[in-house]
Amino acid sequence: MKISIKILLFLVLVFNFSCDKTEIDKYNYIVIFTDDMGYGDIGVYGHPTINTPYLDRMSVEGQKWTQFYSAASVCTPSRAALLTGRLPVRSGMASSVNRVLFPNSKYGIPKSEILIAEKLKDHNYKTAIVGKWHLGHNDEFLPLNHGFDYYYGIPYSNDMDKINNNPYWSEYDRDELNSKSYNVPLMENFKIIERPADQTTITKRFSEKVIELVNQYKEDNFFIYLAHSLPHIPLYASDDFLGKSKRGLYGDVIEEIDFGVGQILNQLKKLKLDKNTIVVFTSDNGPWLTYKTHGGSAGLLRNGKGTTWEGGMRVPAIFWGAGIVPKSVNEMGSTLDLYPTFMSISNISYKDDNELDGVDLSEVLFNNGSSTREIMPFYNGSELYAFRYKNYKLHLKTSSWFSKVETHDPPMLFDLEIDPSEKYNISEENPEKINEILKIINLHKEKIIFGNDQLESRD
Repeated sequence: MKISIKILLFLVLVFNFSCDKTEIDKYNYIVIFTDDMGYGDIGVYGHPTINTPYLDRMSVEGQKWTQFYSAASVCTPSRAALLTGRLPVRSGMASSVNRVLFPNSKYGIPKSEILIAEKLKDHNYKTAIVGKWHLGHNDEFLPLNHGFDYYYGIPYSNDMDKINNNPYWSEYDRDELNSKSYNVPLMENFKIIERPADQTTITKRFSEKVIELVNQYKEDNFFIYLAHSLPHIPLYASDDFLGKSKRGLYGDVIEEIDFGVGQILNQLKKLKLDKNTIVVFTSDNGPWLTYKTHGGSAGLLRNGKGTTWEGGMRVPAIFWGAGIVPKSVNEMGSTLDLYPTFMSISNISYKDDNELDGVDLSEVLFNNGSSTREIMPFYNGSELYAFRYKNYKLHLKTSSWFSKVETHDPPMLFDLEIDPSEKYNISEENPEKINEILKIINLHKEKIIFGNDQLESRD
């Protein structure tokens, strides 16, 4: 009897969240991109004390991906990759000189790059970004010059423009969080509307702004990119969430993000936009482990942000919305894949665009198919450190957060299906597999044309 009830509930769930893709003229898209959230920071991904009921529900109603990768382990290149569908070395948005853009950086995302927003705008979509941009703060590089109709957020990381010389942890020894230690601007389009931005309320305001835009765009097709500036340090939470999580301040931040996700999904349902909207939730890279309890968790994965270990680039990823087959997906995917997937779903031609590194995931999302992604390159700055081919991952070089680089000869080899924690190097037993992957790496390198370094030059 219990089995029958479970089957019935599953069929109801599939019925409620499935529809014939061919009946939908155009889909709306919302991408929710967190900053430094680890693979293990969500309840449904195994965290024991962070309460994320809305993301957990989103994963049950949609697809939870367990082998999903960002294309970089730090902020700027990972964002460039998501929006262009291209490895950031192609656009020059990955550098071994400066890993990210800074407030005194001269350049940003090149005009030659075609962003998701530009492509969709050309097909009569309303486009907006709410949150952290970090692809260039000078006017020519800001979102409105790259396909977005509207921008509300901060131009770079929330720990930049520090006003005082206080050590990071001293800010949290006070009775109240002081968000005015960082002179980060809050912008609307090209105008600074608040400086310093009040970061204690910024997560709440970002979520509310997305709901406002959904209401504004409800009669149109839209692409909204919500790039939360947290849980990147410094950490802040609003009064409604501060001190509420068992996990401490970091947990407060994640639980406030989760609440905002729930409000957005509920608004889509209220307006019946869940019938033609796809929502994707993921992270720009792994957790910033050097900040101890103010950093997140990579779960069973090794290391975190700034590294090419699994913990640095494998991230949580949940797809939710109209027609998506509810299931857990244990195949490879990447933020690189959003560009071709969205274009395919909306029947928009993209084959003649810039050379893409993403693959179309629509067969997995809608038809219970298999992912066609077989490889994943792992770049540290502009240098290839590791490479995954099917279930095997080969490490040419490794390092922890800005620590000494270690070169491996022969390369280290791990079977990620059996050993996702990268504990057991099997290179000695598998010289043929190493040679096979090295040949694939050579083919990969032959096809990569590096863009001019956009991160190197600073005032």
